[in-house]
Amino acid sequence: MTTHRARRTARTAALAAVTATLALGLTACGGSGGGSKAAGDHAAGAQSLTASDASAKGGAEQARTGGATKAEVRSESAASGTNKIESKGAKAAVRQCRGDEMLVTAVHRFAGQEGDHLLITASNTSATPCWVTSYPAVKLGDDIDGPTLSHSKKDAPGGDKHITLRAGDKVYSAVNLFDYGSKNHTARSFAMALRGADGHEGPFYSVDVKGQKPQFSWNEADVLNWNTKKPYDF
Repeated sequence: MTTHRARRTARTAALAAVTATLALGLTACGGSGGGSKAAGDHAAGAQSLTASDASAKGGAEQARTGGATKAEVRSESAASGTNKIESKGAKAAVRQCRGDEMLVTAVHRFAGQEGDHLLITASNTSATPCWVTSYPAVKLGDDIDGPTLSHSKKDAPGGDKHITLRAGDKVYSAVNLFDYGSKNHTARSFAMALRGADGHEGPFYSVDVKGQKPQFSWNEADVLNWNTKKPYDF
């Protein structure tokens, strides 16, 4: 009787152990399936990391990259490269202005008064930046083969600098007219050309003078450097 009961107890204990083992195995399998789902949830949640997760991950990345994450390093490198390209491209795009892409006008100001001059305005009508330098080459009247006016000795220095004109930008110069009342010349137009960095003159273009008194007279005359502000603006 005792032996039979002992055997039944041992058998019950063995079945319980097998049942426990199966339960553990099912739990592990279920955990594996649940783990796959959890991994999917984690992958979806990776796009919206919490601040603590992001800080921890960022800290690990910073430790490997010396203070900046890999994404930041790539971003900075890309931005730096772009800036260098744009800088080089912008520098290469700025060329000397051509006379045929400049709108040049002239106004006779203070006719017959002290300070009599021709105000020259040149505007960049092209879509790309360009530069002018020095002072315009000017030949008064219709004598294209005549001498080019000299630079004014009273002008401020710095005419060798390049003035960059973006589309629509303007620069100014002026022809100072000196009429001493004898052997003077009279005209209503003049020829003008741009100078290169080497001082050589480009093609000449005819410019008609506007204003209340477009006709002007002179015995002597000289020219001012290009400037971004109007000379004699009074």
